Amino acid sequence: MVRAGQAGENPVWFVGAGPGDPDLITVKGKRLLADADVVIYAGSLVNPVLVQGLKARVHDSAGMHLDEIIGIIREAWEAGLGVVRLHTGDPCIYGAIGEQMRRLDALDIPYGVVPGVSSAFAAAASLKVELTVPEVTQTVIFTRQAGRTPVPPRESLERLAAARASMCIFLSAGNIEQVVEALLSGGYPEDTPVAVVARATWPDELVVRGRLADIAPGVMEAGIKKTAMILVGRAISKEPGPESRLYHRGFSHGCRRSND
Repeated sequence: MVRAGQAGENPVWFVGAGPGDPDLITVKGKRLLADADVVIYAGSLVNPVLVQGLKARVHDSAGMHLDEIIGIIREAWEAGLGVVRLHTGDPCIYGAIGEQMRRLDALDIPYGVVPGVSSAFAAAASLKVELTVPEVTQTVIFTRQAGRTPVPPRESLERLAAARASMCIFLSAGNIEQVVEALLSGGYPEDTPVAVVARATWPDELVVRGRLADIAPGVMEAGIKKTAMILVGRAISKEPGPESRLYHRGFSHGCRRSND
């Protein structure tokens, strides 16, 4: 059996398209798209510019179920064609690629994964913030509010909020009031900085900033319900904080001697 990670003939490629800006796909991802014979892309999320002008036969998976997607992949692979499954952001975060890879394992179809720029990092870049700040927070939590897809009780927002770390909350902007309530009850203070970035890096990107105490009305007034990232924590404020030791003149490490 040929498994992921092994050298296999003509593997299927899961490729991260990035958050929206077509220039943010990796060089490898762009090359694989250009060389592909068949591309299946998440049409409701991936920028369609990425699949324009390709030599490949292009399928929009927005209206497909898993069996249909795997059927297209299998037929193309068995015909010796190059296949790319194009996902939004980074496919390893809320990308639903696990179930696809398990199906391919069962069919002995080799595959590989090309990472992409996550919307969490695109949102932080749009805000011009660093998610880890010395002596403020050194932890970043990726999570989501429970909705149609449940969240394990041990990973509820209330429990995660106790750490008061930087938090990137996916797929939850439509429930902003419940998100705020959970974060406050879990331990974040009312004055904790929050930013909601809708469609990060797209031409119509929209940013709403505030505090936990007042962010919900702003988000609802802006009409943000989906395709948005919620970032929470002290690091989001851009307030001056302790500087890293990495470039401090008095800090020595393997590549530099202290100047003091």
